[in-house]
Amino acid sequence: MMALRNWFGGRSPREKRLLLVMAGLAIVTIVWGLILRPLGDAMAGARERHAAAVVRYGETAARVEALRDARAARVPLLTGSLADAVRARAEQAGFPLASLDPAGNDGVSVSIQSARGAALTAWLARLERAGIVVEGATLTDNGDRTVAGRIMLRRRAA
Repeated sequence: MMALRNWFGGRSPREKRLLLVMAGLAIVTIVWGLILRPLGDAMAGARERHAAAVVRYGETAARVEALRDARAARVPLLTGSLADAVRARAEQAGFPLASLDPAGNDGVSVSIQSARGAALTAWLARLERAGIVVEGATLTDNGDRTVAGRIMLRRRAA
């Protein structure tokens, strides 16, 4: 340390001022580069993680609310036979059933020869909302902008 003091003491007043200014700028640069900049980056990262967490919380809260609404608005169970309910709903929608056969325990197999694809899928969605589960559906293009369908339906479990 004494050697540095002797070296500094041997400089002219102008060189001493320039060396002091240089040392001050070096300290400011080191403080900024090693302390302030990393802290700013860490704060920005924390803000981004917080924003992402708030978005995830909102999405999760919306999903929980949707599940609560779905449970509150449970579909009433069908009364009567499943075959009668499907036949009535098909007639309401204007779909002539080629066949309606019982399948297994409380299920039916429905065959429709010709229907518009969009109308048929909308009808299947209405059946789902009414408590009839579409267990399987095979739709085949008829080549004339209609489809033929073979559909397996079951009663929704309680």
